[in-house]
Amino acid sequence: MKHPKFVTTPEVSRRMGRVRLKKGKAEQLLGRALWHSGFRYRYNVRGLPGSPDLVIRKFSIAIFIDGEFWHGKDWERRKPRLKSNREYWIEKIEENMARDQRNDAALRAMGWTVLRFWEKDVKKDVDRCASAVIAAVAQRWEEYIDGSYIEKAPGGPGLGLDLETVSTGVPQGGTEALFHDPADGAQG
Repeated sequence: MKHPKFVTTPEVSRRMGRVRLKKGKAEQLLGRALWHSGFRYRYNVRGLPGSPDLVIRKFSIAIFIDGEFWHGKDWERRKPRLKSNREYWIEKIEENMARDQRNDAALRAMGWTVLRFWEKDVKKDVDRCASAVIAAVAQRWEEYIDGSYIEKAPGGPGLGLDLETVSTGVPQGGTEALFHDPADGAQG
């Protein structure tokens, strides 16, 4: 995709150059919490659509931790507030959101469970996010034990899991606000 011309200053260039794409603070926090809970994972697995931030291969769970600006949190409210390089950012962020939807669909078609968290939610309450992942693992394990994964798996041993199922069993307040679905306009 060819974006409109981006006008910048040296100060903005330096600031943008410091943005980390891999193993950011939120990914490390959630990864550490999962590790201490006994789960082993990999960072940024390139062989999967979208290179998920964390992957628990044993249970076919792909976890994305999305930055609020880059992935369009509250996009309809924030879009009118963009001032500089407006055309560029609107096109860029909307393409990111569309790519998130495509990657989620591809992963689900492969039988993976996809979990998406907003970066600030992970930083604010990592234990709640880790509980949501643990609930997803428990659900996958339960489906594996009772054999229902066979009917749900389109073309592989993975399982299709909806987020309402994951929400059950997570203590204190559920996980509804933690997950976001790119198909819902990145609300959340």
